[in-house]
Amino acid sequence: QVQLVESGGGLVQAGGSLRLSCAASGSIFSRMGWYRQAPGKQRELVATITSGGSTNYADSVKGRFTISRDNAKNTVYLQSNSLKPEDTAVYYCNARRTGGSTWYRDYWGQGTQVTVSP
Repeated sequence: QVQLVESGGGLVQAGGSLRLSCAASGSIFSRMGWYRQAPGKQRELVATITSGGSTNYADSVKGRFTISRDNAKNTVYLQSNSLKPEDTAVYYCNARRTGGSTWYRDYWGQGTQVTVSP
């Protein structure tokens, strides 16, 4: 079955950087990305990237975060720069498999903690 293995989370000071990685098993996913959830808040989309390289970012991270993927390794990355305390959350890898335009199925990683100290 599909497994998404995340790494790269940790504790950094404000202004620092982290690079998150998510390696997925199986065939190529149509879209991969990152969501995050802070305590007491709704899970929100951070960034996504399609198999063709089209990207989408939340306004709150635009200009600071960069998503990329290595299709050969079925791995997605999130380069997070200029981190702010507001970025503190559990970050979840998401991978979507589609069948043409008729259906899709999402898979989720276990989550990795990102903590940004003030």
